[in-house]
Amino acid sequence: MSVTAAQKLQCIERELSYRRRVYARLVARGKMSELERIEEMRLMEAIRDDYRELVEAEAVPLFIETKRTVKQA
Repeated sequence: MSVTAAQKLQCIERELSYRRRVYARLVARGKMSELERIEEMRLMEAIRDDYRELVEAEAVPLFIETKRTVKQA
């Protein structure tokens, strides 16, 4: 079974939500610097944005122009 870009996007969205909570706690405990948190989130958000573009590119249009519809226009 192959994994679609839409499924990967859903997964990265969940992961970002999780990391926002966890990283905030790690920074508060001194286990991670604020700079590290910002950089990690920036990278993960870039991955999310890449998958958003892929999902949009794979989206099937609701209406497909055919010869008949183009001719009438």
